Amino acid sequence: MSTAEASQSRSQPRPLPEGFVSVQPGGGVCYRIELAWGRWRRWWLKRFRPGYVRRMAELRRGEPEAAPHEVLDPRDLKYCRNRCSCGWDEDCDPFRWRERLPFARWGLAELQLMGWPLLGLTVLPAWLLPAPWSYLAVVPGIVLGLIVYFFRDPPRRVPQGPGLLVSPADGKIAEITRLEHDEFIGGPAVRIGIFLSIFNVHLNRAPSRSRVIGLRYSPGEFLNALNPQSALRNENTWIGLEEEAPPHRKLVVRQISGAIARRIVCNLRPGEVVVRGHKFGMIKLGSRTELILPETADLKIEVKLGQRVRAGATTMASYQGS
Repeated sequence: MSTAEASQSRSQPRPLPEGFVSVQPGGGVCYRIELAWGRWRRWWLKRFRPGYVRRMAELRRGEPEAAPHEVLDPRDLKYCRNRCSCGWDEDCDPFRWRERLPFARWGLAELQLMGWPLLGLTVLPAWLLPAPWSYLAVVPGIVLGLIVYFFRDPPRRVPQGPGLLVSPADGKIAEITRLEHDEFIGGPAVRIGIFLSIFNVHLNRAPSRSRVIGLRYSPGEFLNALNPQSALRNENTWIGLEEEAPPHRKLVVRQISGAIARRIVCNLRPGEVVVRGHKFGMIKLGSRTELILPETADLKIEVKLGQRVRAGATTMASYQGS
């Protein structure tokens, strides 16, 4: 096949569906509080820092045509990045430093809204109450530690080489199932399910360098992620990808909520290209992630049931002919 024919045969990105109202379409209490804070912050900036607002508007690339609110600086894209095509170059983003924090950027609001009260409940009893009542501080202290641990974002070394697919999530391999046909892939496929406990890193990463073809959000139940029915009945986000390198294989990543995890984040835009290991979202507090890939003669599954994997670092499968 010629280069021109290969280009013409590639899939066209699908528009973002109506159900994808934000990067966290399921909403949530912390989400609503953060949106309210954003409204106050934008009012304050326009009233007291008009020079900053003008400067950021000059540096912005594109227009926030479909954003649900004004986009004054990069912070305003946190929950509506997928709804518009605007943005700032890295050297023009005054908040880029947040990406270097050892915590998931989508969890910073939860860390503060839950972390500061828990810190107060830990420090004040330990300081003000006599023993043995001061030992009550242990309980909120443990909860605080778990929340901080949950939203961690450790660095990852992404494997290099052609034909490799890395894990989209941390956790344990709970399923490896061969499918007779997958509609998006257009033929036989293999589904690899990953169970994430509350102790796993919950950031999701792209399995390979690929282009986003389609996104779909489906409301649903919140069954335990170990239950096979959770893949069918739970709230989930479906992500259709197409690899940039020939033969342009199609892949699917599904983010599935669990009994505790009820907030799915996916900030991808239809048509954008992401590199292998790119962080594109997370599932907050225990869940399941699936990778569906085409089954061909040169496919080699590199993981086995029960194996622990790390997002962006563990090779899930490889295509020997690439």
